[in-house]
Amino acid sequence: MKIETHQLANGIRIIHHSIHSEVAHCGIMINTGSRDEVASEQGMAHFIEHALFKGTKKRKAFHILSRLEDVGGELNAYTTKEETWYYSTFMKEYYERSIELLSDIVFQSTLPEKELDKEKDVIMDEIHSYLDSPSEAIFDDFEELIYKGHPIGSNILGTKETLENFNSKVAKDYIKEHYNTDEIIVSSVGNIDFNKLIKIAEKHLAHIPTNLRKGTRLEINEYKIRELRVKKDIVQAHCILGNRAYSAHNPKARTLILLSNLLGGPGMNSRLNLGIREKYGFTYTIESNYTTYCDTGLWSIYFGTEPQSVQKTLKLIFKELKKLREVKLGPQQLQKAKQQLIGQLAIAQENNCNLMQTIAKSYQAFGDVESVEEAKNKILAITAEELQEVAQEIFDEKLLSTIVYEPKEI
Repeated sequence: MKIETHQLANGIRIIHHSIHSEVAHCGIMINTGSRDEVASEQGMAHFIEHALFKGTKKRKAFHILSRLEDVGGELNAYTTKEETWYYSTFMKEYYERSIELLSDIVFQSTLPEKELDKEKDVIMDEIHSYLDSPSEAIFDDFEELIYKGHPIGSNILGTKETLENFNSKVAKDYIKEHYNTDEIIVSSVGNIDFNKLIKIAEKHLAHIPTNLRKGTRLEINEYKIRELRVKKDIVQAHCILGNRAYSAHNPKARTLILLSNLLGGPGMNSRLNLGIREKYGFTYTIESNYTTYCDTGLWSIYFGTEPQSVQKTLKLIFKELKKLREVKLGPQQLQKAKQQLIGQLAIAQENNCNLMQTIAKSYQAFGDVESVEEAKNKILAITAEELQEVAQEIFDEKLLSTIVYEPKEI
């Protein structure tokens, strides 16, 4: 995979992967997210992501939305714990239209107070919608449990109390402090000559004043094992158990990705799915997840089941974890697990919008982008001994925290 990069004088970086397609993808990624907020700012990164679409110095909200949609394109944005994205999908002939629009949104928004007040109501609806979905809310509550006292555990959407205090001034102050030009990447996957892409970027982004990051992120606090049971107006019980894990920079992260995929990845042949759902019918959904951050990671197992089956399901999960800690995978099992993950990664690369985001994240974290072949070779090099070592470190029952949502009447 050919990757081309360039850096503007103000620190903004450009990364591009050329493809032969009529459809292109381009986005601006800012290396800031909800973990960069102080307590009074909880939800600010996400609020700004909404607010920047409400008008710029030369466009009203309607004109922002119509600029790409009028030519069949799409415009979107999202916020995570560590990054904020503004991105677009469009026919390749509209590259300059897309980059100019993204630049206008990110750097020329006026944040009109009247529009921001309306957007607070929209975000409150989003919060209520999320609270009405226990299978989603439990993940945020679990992360808060695991990182209690640290902003990385805070809900990305914020709270009613913090939202009420947001206004144009505090939003502009946050942008000035956190939208740093040396932490911004313009990522592109499409059919365009790279020199032409650089000229477009220079035209619309080179004039942005240099604004370098001054501080560093708050260090991750000490992990304490916690258990929480929450009574809710629900019928089914929901449960997550897990542990802190390796950061994106830890050499063992790839081994845990393989191990988590084997245990409860998207394949129907995962150990948890076969050993619990298919064999006993205790749960419709059961999955293992692993999320990496720049300085920490989170591994977990989620399942939903009938209230009377929670303990039986947990007992079966502990049995599977114990097997992985105590019994090394045989050569055939190991080979199958590797080939499955390699295939999943290759298929994921076929989604060019995801690829556009993946190469930017990799460039931000490592200063480089790994090819599918390089990733494949590193996965193939993982040994059964390494898998067992990671299982013993991360899947230790004594280190697992648990949260359970259960019906009020059981």
